[in-house]
Amino acid sequence: MKDKILSLLAEVAETSEVLKQPDLALYDLQILDSMKTVELIVAFGREFEVEISPAEFEQANWATPSKLVADIEKRIAS
Repeated sequence: MKDKILSLLAEVAETSEVLKQPDLALYDLQILDSMKTVELIVAFGREFEVEISPAEFEQANWATPSKLVADIEKRIAS
């Protein structure tokens, strides 16, 4: 599960650094922006059938690859 989440992140972010650095600051380093976040929400919905509404999205939960993985795994489990 983790590997698939990170693969989607790497694809949308257009960098493999997210695979190697679990604490990479995705927004601070502008690896993710609002458009790429929307792309990720759509990709996760398509791949894992998990609904993420922009209203319930919190950037802090996706601040790093490890936090993003934890958030998506939690959403899939519930």
